[in-house]
Amino acid sequence: MSFQDLSEQEINRRNNLQSLREMGIDPYPAAEYPTNAFSTDIIDEFKDDAPQREVCIAGRMMSRRIMGKASFIELQDSKGRIQVYIARDEIASEEKPELYNVVFKKLLDLGDFVGVQGHVFRTKTGEISVHAKSLTVLAKSLKPLPVVKEKDGAIYDAFDDTELRYRQRYVDLVVNKGVKETFLKRATIVRTLRSVLDEAGYTEVEPPVLHSSRISTLSISTCTCVSPPSSTSRGSSWAVSRAYTRLARISETRVWTAPTTPSSLAWSSTSSIRTTTG
Repeated sequence: MSFQDLSEQEINRRNNLQSLREMGIDPYPAAEYPTNAFSTDIIDEFKDDAPQREVCIAGRMMSRRIMGKASFIELQDSKGRIQVYIARDEIASEEKPELYNVVFKKLLDLGDFVGVQGHVFRTKTGEISVHAKSLTVLAKSLKPLPVVKEKDGAIYDAFDDTELRYRQRYVDLVVNKGVKETFLKRATIVRTLRSVLDEAGYTEVEPPVLHSSRISTLSISTCTCVSPPSSTSRGSSWAVSRAYTRLARISETRVWTAPTTPSSLAWSSTSSIRTTTG
């Protein structure tokens, strides 16, 4: 991809990356950065009368408010977001203030990965935050993220276009609240369904999603449990209603086969099979 195909923001981010490398900071490959806390756990476990807690966290910089020698950023990790207070005199010395004046204020962009070490405190406005003692650049985000703004419960510039959310699911997971929880619930449902069928003696088989032949084309959109002929059954089949929301634009087939008829499981025969002869 040439520079002609890049947006102005993408070009600026690549220029910032080059400036970081010239200063001896290379975000690629990202170095291992061990952490000891998550944002939501820090907020839930904070107590005003408890001893000062030292934490080490890492995540994306989702917002930044620069106020001279002090700044606030919103850091997002795998569980949530937390505010971080950054003071120039804390993370950089007077002799070498470049880490704050140049790296943090000019070369970092929204979406970049940073690591922060510091202690937890409550600000004058009552927000639980991390007072940074050190700031580490972990990785550079070369593509800008949509900036979703929220004020007084109202959301502005939301990333809500359905087609874009399907095509750029990675962006959807980063900027939209609740999307990750939906995927976690879906995974739990599928895992539970698989566990129940495994315990009942079924074997999971994944045939082709779309099967074409000279006679027919089948589009099966439900999970199916199939039992081969036995002394008590002659090839009965059960359709398990799909228990999770289809998040892809393709049909999916899951088949479990069992050696005997499962008397303990009663499934409703709701399989939607469309047959086209041609």
